[in-house]
Amino acid sequence: MKVLRTPDERFEGLPDWNFEPRYQNVPSGEGESLRVGYVDEGPRDAEVVLCMHGEPTWSYLYRKMIPIFTQAGLRTVAPDLIGFGRSDKPANREDYTYQRHVDWMTAWLEAVDLERITLVCQDWGSLIGLRLAAENSDRFSRIVVANGGLPTGDGEPNEAFMNWRKFSQEVPKFEVGGLINGACGGLPDDTVAAYDAPFPDDSFKEGARQFPILVPISADDPAAPANRKAWEVLRRWEKPLLTAFSDGDPITAGGERVFQEQVPGAKGQPHTTIENAGHFLQEMQGEQLASVVVAFIGG
Repeated sequence: MKVLRTPDERFEGLPDWNFEPRYQNVPSGEGESLRVGYVDEGPRDAEVVLCMHGEPTWSYLYRKMIPIFTQAGLRTVAPDLIGFGRSDKPANREDYTYQRHVDWMTAWLEAVDLERITLVCQDWGSLIGLRLAAENSDRFSRIVVANGGLPTGDGEPNEAFMNWRKFSQEVPKFEVGGLINGACGGLPDDTVAAYDAPFPDDSFKEGARQFPILVPISADDPAAPANRKAWEVLRRWEKPLLTAFSDGDPITAGGERVFQEQVPGAKGQPHTTIENAGHFLQEMQGEQLASVVVAFIGG
């Protein structure tokens, strides 16, 4: 497996990003190891907020939320998925599979040994994070799903997602910062540059390119059986589960109802709509989402 590593200087001087980088090696699945980069802030002995990002962002997406969590006395851990942020980036698209992403993050979770976790997950952070919770339920205390899901391929994907999937595969130049900028309605130049920072050139973007076609959209998708098994766990999940979807995301709109209707722990919870936000609600309304999470944990 050929692996690329973004130079450290790419992450210097990013706006509102002064957190110490930490690293943990995990098995690649082919005999080598891969380095997972992550942020770990707040008291070591406190309850943990595990912030899982999605496509094509990195833990920088949570920069507005991390200080609010730590000020509330919570330990906040935000990993970069393999292929993103400070984590290593396999150079071949075929090296990325849904199951490998779950395996890599499971190995990281076990190595870092997190417990008493509140999962906060969005986009692919949900596709991976909900698998982690279902398959390691003893480590998790509660879940917050924000603009995310756990598809099994048994339903019809919506038009907005299929348009994104097609675009992601056909656009000649995959401009990560530009994509996030467009989705958020205009960001400062230095923020756009921070989202571009992990990717010095297109060779570093194979994971970002691959993610959209790993989402199960048919019943015979390779990931469908494992996701169905995870849903069996979630349909028995009695621990608290909160949905906090935004009011302006065409890709995940309505996805909160699945959790509210099917997860026992979602019954009677103060489910919230994050207003004036699109798909990347952490970027657009991070402070509001963080306050919702803190209140949920406190409640």
